[in-house]
Amino acid sequence: MIPYEEINVPVNGGRLAALRWPATDPDAPTVVALHGITANALSWGPVARLLAGRVTLIAPDLRGRAGSSALPGPYGIAAHTDDIAALTEALGLDRVVLAGHSMGAFVAALAAVRHPDRFGPLLLVDGGIGFPAPTHLTPDELLTAVIGPAMDRLSMTFTDRAAYRTFWQAHPAFAGAWSDEVDAYIQRDLTGEEPALHSTCRIEAVRTDGVGLFGEEVLTAVRKLPVEATLLWAARGLMDEEQGLYDESRLAAAGLGGTRVEPVAVKDVNHYTVLTGERGGREIADRLVALAQA
Repeated sequence: MIPYEEINVPVNGGRLAALRWPATDPDAPTVVALHGITANALSWGPVARLLAGRVTLIAPDLRGRAGSSALPGPYGIAAHTDDIAALTEALGLDRVVLAGHSMGAFVAALAAVRHPDRFGPLLLVDGGIGFPAPTHLTPDELLTAVIGPAMDRLSMTFTDRAAYRTFWQAHPAFAGAWSDEVDAYIQRDLTGEEPALHSTCRIEAVRTDGVGLFGEEVLTAVRKLPVEATLLWAARGLMDEEQGLYDESRLAAAGLGGTRVEPVAVKDVNHYTVLTGERGGREIADRLVALAQA
């Protein structure tokens, strides 16, 4: 894992934590990258390595997670967009390329709409294109349907860090795809004292954000983008199942014609490894460099 520095910037209610992987050339452009609903900034560690110093990468821990877990509410997708706008302003970044994975992609799309002067092109990674919520589900049932076992993890405790590693290594998405970088990413999520370690994610934040993914402002953001966006979608799903979040028919049903979104399939990856694996990480890294240097 390549070295990074921890920074923090003022936002509403406190300070937002972020990781910064500097470029080899101090004059190189900067990109900002946003993680998923129960993830943290280190999920972007493999991409940072594959960027190979071509750009500076800044990845925040979103409000209610990891280094930003102490930040209070209000939570929600809009709150994250304001935090990211504050981050770029504090760091003097203008028209910065913005990337997001999973929930982070929805945040990125809405941020571009709400703060059009702050962000340049978008890279949406297996997220950002939403569908109306089934009306028969309660908010908690909806959230479980969206993120599945990830929600259960938030109320679990673990005797030590090895137990947490074992828990994650049993996840089908990481079968044959475990690495020191993935280990560092999941360990950043852990806090507390043995034998009752637990996730840093605030359940209230995750619940609010998850339900918020189905709000009209969030669902329609991709149709109002003031900038170009690329959607990299994973062929396989959250549990490495054959059906991913997106496929050709679902994207056709989403009616992206006339929008500024270009969908691009990434084969042989799932919802997680599109970001943390070599194939997906390299695709993301190369596209971020191209966007930043355009």
